[in-house]
Amino acid sequence: MTAVLQGKRGVLFLLTSVELVVFLDVSIVNVALPAIGTALGLTVVGLAWVGTAYQVTFGGFQLGAGRATDVLGRRRLFRAGLAVFTLGSLLAGIAAWPWLLIAARALQGVGAAILVPAELSLLTAIFTDPVAYRRAFGWWSAMGAVGAAGGVVLGGLIVELLSWHWIFLINVPIGVTGLVLSGRLLPADEPVTGSRARLDLPGIAAGTGALLLLVYVVTVAAEGNLDGFTAVLAVAGLALGAAFVWIEIRSSDPLLPFRFFRNPDVSGSTVASAIVGAAHVPAFVFLALYFQEVRGYSALESGLAVLPVAAVNLVVSRTVVPPALAKWGPRWVLTAGMALLSLGLLLLGGLPVDGSFLTDYLPGALIFAAGLPAVFVGSTMPAVKAVAEHETGVMSAVVNTAQRIGAGLGVAVLAALAADRTDATGGPHRAALNEGYQFTFLGAAALAAAGVLVGLWLVRRGRQADTADGPPARETTDSADPARARTRLGR
Repeated sequence: MTAVLQGKRGVLFLLTSVELVVFLDVSIVNVALPAIGTALGLTVVGLAWVGTAYQVTFGGFQLGAGRATDVLGRRRLFRAGLAVFTLGSLLAGIAAWPWLLIAARALQGVGAAILVPAELSLLTAIFTDPVAYRRAFGWWSAMGAVGAAGGVVLGGLIVELLSWHWIFLINVPIGVTGLVLSGRLLPADEPVTGSRARLDLPGIAAGTGALLLLVYVVTVAAEGNLDGFTAVLAVAGLALGAAFVWIEIRSSDPLLPFRFFRNPDVSGSTVASAIVGAAHVPAFVFLALYFQEVRGYSALESGLAVLPVAAVNLVVSRTVVPPALAKWGPRWVLTAGMALLSLGLLLLGGLPVDGSFLTDYLPGALIFAAGLPAVFVGSTMPAVKAVAEHETGVMSAVVNTAQRIGAGLGVAVLAALAADRTDATGGPHRAALNEGYQFTFLGAAALAAAGVLVGLWLVRRGRQADTADGPPARETTDSADPARARTRLGR
């Protein structure tokens, strides 16, 4: 790290390490599922819930947690989320019964939902210098991407060298250390006064309920388990969503002020975040399936095949993203990242049944990897910098929830397309499977191409706003100047 982070490196290390652990736990469990099923006697449906329980609560509780961060304090919510996540990890690691493991995974998801908005809010509040902010955001986005890509590799190593229990227990010393360091490194919160302590409880109840149900339905759809009961839950989720809108419109202190979305940076970032989730998460899912079901790799070998993606993420985040943000701003970085994502996925859409790792897979994978940190930063930074400092928690929750819902929808839709394409393809089974997987990569490439259009729209709207505000300014000026961004929101 450069001298611009002098005195704040410990804070950045703490926040990015926790981010890495949170996103590792999305994927690290996958390779351990066979061992967990054997040890606890879980059925296929039960094993699916080991992952689903985490995803549902992670996506469902973020909005309420984001608002609580703004009202109750960043450090308080960060430490509370880390404590809940660590407790959930401990319970999952010692679980001897299926119900306890699934409940512990849900508790981990609640902790993660509290942590992520608090992390982003802390980054925005602590790294106020534009250069330091770009560096910090680059590292933060890298940890999320590395966690998503590296979880399978780390999970395979832990299961082979230790046991499945340690994929959860390894979080415990990290969490305890983080709790100790956060008390020393993070700035203290202001006292919670009566005026600050207003929480829109009806909005939180309706919004969280709607998100929990809808994230559950989307996640179940991604697993191909839709039935009548799930359809009823979907209707209930939509009804709660409508109630949430009704409550928020009439609330004097809403959980989610809809005025946010009058700002193109907020609305564009939200749409872009959903596209990022819908494009990149299915790519990792179907890469693992391609290597294991088409190429015959083991789970660990499949994870190692994705390791170059994590390595490129780190390099690009450290050396390319910060100067690109300084020169062109987050909107152009988002646009370029989406273009790289689309090109990489397009190349992966041509993977042959018996292709070469070096010539057929690696070029597309590395281009895809170079785009990931750019789209994570570019889809998040404009939104959290477009709102007042005391609203960054709920804003970060909005963009992260959009990404989780987009991921679930992307997997569900692309998996259905893959199945249809495989069924319609004649010939050997491996070839038919490969046809389906190729189709999913091409579908994800199309989604990323739509993200390029969103990025270009943001660039155009940014130029129009600059012209309306006065003489044209570099894009990084308004993205690093919260006061100017707040003016555009009508404050």
